Parts: sequence; C-alpha cells; structure tokens
Amino acid sequence: MKFTNQLIKETSPYLLQHAHNPVDWYPWCEEALEKARKEDKLILVSIGYSACHWCHVMERESFEDEHTAYLMNQHFVSIKIDREERPDLDHFFMDALQAISGQGGWPLNMFLTPDGKPFYGGTYFPPVAMHQRISWKELLVQLHDAFLKRRSEIEAQANQLLEHLQKANRFEYTSTLEIDLPVDEKFTEQQAHKIFDQIMASADMLEGGFGNAPKFPQTYSIQYLLRYHHFFKNQEGLDQALLSLKKMLRGGIYDQVGGGFCRYSTDVKWFAPHFEKMAYDNALLLTVLTEAYQICKDSEIKQVVFETVDFIKRELLSSEHGFYAALDADSEGEEGKYYTWKKEEFTNVLGDHAAMMADYFNIQENGNWEHTNILFVRHSIEEWAREKQIEQKEARIDIEKSKKKLLTARERRVKPGLDDKIILGWNALLSAALAHASIVFEQTEWRELAKENTDFLRKYFFNEEKQIWKHTYKNGEAKFPAFLDDLAYLIQSLLLLHEATGEIDYLKQARQVLEYVLHHFSDAQGVYFYYSPDFHGDVSIRKIDVYDGATPSGNSIMSWNLHRFSVLFEVPEWRIRAEKMLEGMQHTLVKYPTSFGKWASQLLEMTQGIYEVAVVGKDPQKGAAELLSHFVPNKVVVIGKKESDEFPLLKGRSVEKKVAFYVCKQYVCQAPVQTPEKALTLLLTKS
Repeated sequence: MKFTNQLIKETSPYLLQHAHNPVDWYPWCEEALEKARKEDKLILVSIGYSACHWCHVMERESFEDEHTAYLMNQHFVSIKIDREERPDLDHFFMDALQAISGQGGWPLNMFLTPDGKPFYGGTYFPPVAMHQRISWKELLVQLHDAFLKRRSEIEAQANQLLEHLQKANRFEYTSTLEIDLPVDEKFTEQQAHKIFDQIMASADMLEGGFGNAPKFPQTYSIQYLLRYHHFFKNQEGLDQALLSLKKMLRGGIYDQVGGGFCRYSTDVKWFAPHFEKMAYDNALLLTVLTEAYQICKDSEIKQVVFETVDFIKRELLSSEHGFYAALDADSEGEEGKYYTWKKEEFTNVLGDHAAMMADYFNIQENGNWEHTNILFVRHSIEEWAREKQIEQKEARIDIEKSKKKLLTARERRVKPGLDDKIILGWNALLSAALAHASIVFEQTEWRELAKENTDFLRKYFFNEEKQIWKHTYKNGEAKFPAFLDDLAYLIQSLLLLHEATGEIDYLKQARQVLEYVLHHFSDAQGVYFYYSPDFHGDVSIRKIDVYDGATPSGNSIMSWNLHRFSVLFEVPEWRIRAEKMLEGMQHTLVKYPTSFGKWASQLLEMTQGIYEVAVVGKDPQKGAAELLSHFVPNKVVVIGKKESDEFPLLKGRSVEKKVAFYVCKQYVCQAPVQTPEKALTLLLTKS
C-alpha cells in the first residue's frame, strides 16, 4: 500500500523524502498545532535535513515501519521540519534539547505538550534498544503512558523548561567600562595575543586543524591566524593556518576527483569524511583559501580554489543562477558510495596509468576504508614527482588527465541526492566568496557569476509589494521570512561585489538591506539583533544568536557590516553600535575564541584601526583590483568614477583621467597617490 501524508504538498526535498512514510506527518503549521490541541495529543517535532545520514537511517528503521507509524499516529501529532528551511524553529528546539540532555545533533526529536511546550527530546533512537539507548517504540509507549498517568508532572516540566529557555535567551548589553574609551583602548593587542594563545592551545600541530575527531574546518580560527600573522608577523600562526588547509585539501574531506569539500572528517587526519557537501562550507573554505593564497601565492591552494569553483558551477548552480543547498552523503542507501573506489574499478578506468595513480591517490587492493578506497594524497604534486623521479610537468598532466577520466566514470554512477532548495544566506556567502576570488585570481567569469547570483536573489527573494525579504526558494516560490543570517551575509556580499565590480549601486542596495535589518531585527536595547524579524511570530522566544558555529552568527557579521557602512555613509551611530556589540562580547570571545572566531577577527582588526580607501578616476576598477588583490583585512574601500555627496570618501574628489588612491583614517587622508603599490605601502605602514 502506498501511503501519502501532508508533506506531499511541500517543496523541501527533506520533507518530500518523508511524504510517503506511513507516519501521518504534518509540516509545522497551525493545522497540526490545532489538531494536537483539539485531540489532546502530545506533539512530536522531528527535525533534520536532506544531507543528514542518521536522519535517513532513522527513517528507514522507524518511520517507514508500519507498526511504529501506527503508534505515532495513534498517540501523537507528528511534525517534520527541515532545519534549513526553518532555522528559527531548529534553534529553539535545539536549545531545549541541550537544556534537557546537554547534547545536540540531528535528527532532533522533541516532544511537546498539546499546547506546544517542549518537555523531552533526543537525537537518534534505534529500532531496538542498544548501547544503553532506549528504542524508539519503547520511548513512544513510555511517553504516552506518562502523559496519561502523570500529565501534571509533564506540564510542570514543560513550564520549567520554557522558563529556563526564556531566561537563557535574555542577552543584554552591559558595558564593563566606566568611561567611553577610544576604540584602541577598548580593544587591545593584549586581548589579541590571548586569543592567539587560546587558539594555538587547541591546535593540532601534526595534522592541522583544532581539537580532536570529529574535525570541522573551523575556517574562522584559520582566518584569525592569517590576520594575526599579517599584523604581528607571527610565523607560527601562518604555519598552523597553512598546515590546516594543506592537510584538508590533501585529505578525504576534499573530493580529489571532482573538487569541493565535505562537511567534516570523522578522524583527526581529515581522511574519512562525513560525505555530505554543503554550499556554506564550500563558500567559507573558498574564502579562507583565497585569503591564504593572497599571503603565500601557493600553487596547490590555487588549484583547489579553481577545482572548488568548478564543483560549485557543475553541481550546485541552478539554471536561474541560484546555488542549491547541499548534496547528500548517501547514494543507493550507502554513505560515501558515490565517492569511493574499488581497486579493480579504479584500474579499469585508468588503464596504463592506474598503478602510478594508485600510488598517488593511496589506493589499496583491499581498500583503505570499509573495503573500498577514499582518495587522498600525502604530498603536493611537486613533492610526489620528486619522490617518484618524474618530471613535474609530466606528473601534473597525468594527474589532471586521470582526474578527468575518473570524474567521467563517476558521473555514470547513481548520484547522491541533491537538496535543490536555494537559501538566501548561503547564496550570499557563495556570492561573496566568488566576488573576492574573482579579484585575487583575475577571473571575470567568477565576478559575472556573483553578479548574476545577486540579481537572482534580488529578483526572487525580495517581495516588492510587501517589502519583505524571504529565506528560501524553490519551484518559482520564495518562502518564509528571511532571518538575520540571510541578510547580514547579503549586506557583506554586496560590499564585496562593489569591490569586485566598482559599481556604486551595490553599496546603495546594501544600505537598504542594512536599514531593513535595523528596523525589523533590533533588540530592545538597540544593540544586538534578534534571529527572526519582528513580524514573524512562529516561535515563542526570539533568540539573539552570537555563536559562530557552522556559519558565522548574524550578529558578528552585522557588527562588521555596521562598522564598514558607518564609514561609507558617515553614520556615527552605526559605528558606536558596532563597537558596543563587540564590547559586549569581548570577554567571552577572548576566553573561547574557537566558538566566536568571526568576533575575534573583528576585535583583532579593531586593535589596528580600520583604513578608509577611496579609489577614484575615469576608470578606477583596474587599479582598485590590483590593490584589493593584496591581503589587507582592516580596510573599507569605495570605488568611484565621479564625485558623490552620498559617500563622504568621494565627496570633493576631483576625478582625473589618472586613477588616484586616497588612504585615510577617520576621514583624515594622506596625499593621494597614483599607483596601487604606493597605496599598499601606506596601508602597510603602521601609524
């Protein structure tokens, strides 16, 4: 018998995966909540995402089982949520789960009273009890029984949990300073040095990265080390940053055949990944790799940047110029099957070159992982060629030809599932990464791709009639109000796109979005920002999120945005707010910089002061690009072809045929120079 439930009407690939479960799933909607109230049933909220391996496992084991579904349908109102569609709900229920158990993860299964208050939850539950973990069916029976016999206890527990969450989410700005100190006294180099020491204390000096398995890229910590090296000429920080990137791009976490990075490694050596590929991970890694290349001009890093952009265009780009969300870890019900190779298959594809390439990619006869092979390399091409006494040019040609053959053969396999929804914030991260990389690697095609993506976002994610930004898009429809992260990333990407194109209109668009955020997201004190807008009342607690997790927090990016745009448009209250946001975080981020990496980088830049650069002339873009190709993170740049009263840095600037570079601090400018090299010298000279 073919079942169909309420999810069949949805567009989310994750929800549609469950549309034929025998469970009578609902999406999060008033109809489901009203059904629970009317029938006086407990609510089950189950949250996951399409690339989540253990979500698929629990579906196969429990949600596709008719007896289990019968229990769920009889005693519960079951709601499925795609965490990427509704990150506001995911944040709320994840906070609840962590308060209950001290742990989190997906699938996230949370039980609510009929009036929608959470009281108990967990992550993955097996179909039969194992490893001191209760089975899913046993849990369903026990909770239903407790609801019938001890309802008052459950309701009291739910009220206590809700009260705890309300208190925990009160994030108030309190100044620790008795007087309004200058910015260079609020944020000090001593704090920057402490942050560096804390990051290095968790650094893996042998395998790169930070901490133990599972290992995530932690791009923000790497970015901090790059900045620390830039400002203090610290070689140890640069070495650890480059070690981390090199170990990742040579490991199994990087797709050696098709380019692009998986979400994390299950081991300390970056060898065995969790195979899903997320748009945001590849955007963040593309950014930090580009920054590293600006510093060291390493050819291996450059190659991986180009391969990653090729992956993004090949696998994630829609016909409308949007970027899809993710690729699944599984294909044909098996994790990593699409990406791994049996020795025999590898040999058949490569023929005469198979033995040499098996050595390069570390292919074993009986497999190097679960009886199959994950491709990884131990050395750069140059190092490997020297070891094998092969001409470097010949080695490079052979490797590139082999990769193309392997990719062609692999594309005949059953591909992992594609999550083809398009998320505003993740697209903005990719657009920003492409805009930046287009300058550094002189790739006009990447710049045009970033422009096309931004045009697409403006066209489909902004409702002109209602003046509302949306969060996600699929099948011609944008859904759900945009969240803080979406818009913070969009503002940042528009600034970077101005740098890549010299088009002043991107700064004007960014200001409009920034003022939208100020209007709809500001907290009661007018310092931080709520995660959800003021007109979106689906969650009982409006969260203020400051943690830099898998993606940077909207608040850390908004602090960065406010400071830059306060300079561009001369709005002092934006600068003051940016400083207040950072000041309220400084003691926490100094203690725990790996959890607040974007905040940490901003504090570091503040200790050095932010340069203001105006590049003006009849055709200023080429000169601006030459300047921007260098790594100078503590700057804000405006490019103009004519004078403008709207932009203080362009006001009164006479536009000549020759390009002029004005380097300023707090609008006090040095004499203009005519070459990017001279402007760079001014930027790198400590005042």
